[in-house]
Order: sequence, then C-alpha cells, then structure tokens
Amino acid sequence: MNKQLEEMKQNQEWERRKRIAEEKHKEWVQKKTEEERKRKRKLSKEMAEKATRELEKMQLKEKADVMYKEWLEKKRAEEAEKKKKEKEKEKEREAELQEKRTRSEKIFKEWLQNARNKPQPALNGYGFPQGRSTGLYIQYT
Repeated sequence: MNKQLEEMKQNQEWERRKRIAEEKHKEWVQKKTEEERKRKRKLSKEMAEKATRELEKMQLKEKADVMYKEWLEKKRAEEAEKKKKEKEKEKEREAELQEKRTRSEKIFKEWLQNARNKPQPALNGYGFPQGRSTGLYIQYT
C-alpha cells in the first residue's frame, strides 16, 4: 500500500509538473507570438512611415523643381526685358547722337556759308599782330 501511495504521489507530482511545464510552454508560446505580432506591427508601421517620408520627399522635390522652373522662367523674362530696355536705350542714344551730328553738321554748314559771305579783313603784315612785331626780334647771322 505504501508503495502504491508513493507511486500515486509520484504520478500526481509528475502530472503537476507536466501541467506546470505545459502552462509555462503555453505562456512562452503566447509571449513569443505576441512579440512576433508586435515586431510585425512595428515593422509595418516603420515601413508605412518610411513610405510616407519618401512620398513627402518626392512631393517636396517636385515642388522645389516647379518653383525652380518658375524662378528660372521669371529670371529669363527679366533678362529679356532688361536686354530689350538696353536695346531701346541704345537706340535712343544712337538717335540722339545722330540728331546731334545732324544739328552740328547743319550749324557747321551755316557757319561755312556765313564765313564765305563774310568780308575778309585786310592783311596787315606777315603774321604779326596789327602788322608789326612786338618785342620779338629775329637776328639773322
């Protein structure tokens, strides 16, 4: 009887240990499953965030490209306008210069005409003022 009781106690102990081991194993499996789920969720979340960041980066790049193209277009338009204004100023200067030349030429022709018609002064001497030498003595040797 003692032997049976002892054997029964051992069986009960073995059953209890087996149950505890199974429970621990079950808990461990649940814990691992939960950890795997968390890891997958975290990975999924990181991938979604990465995709979002990449999308935002692409959108920013596209926006920057559009803004750069607009800026470049504006600059080119400003340069074209500046060149156009410079050409207009150059034409204006050229017209003023031509007008000035024409006016100068006209005045010169008038002066030339008046100079021809003007009476010539009588020659007084050989290049001396009023025909005589003033304080200049040339000595011939």
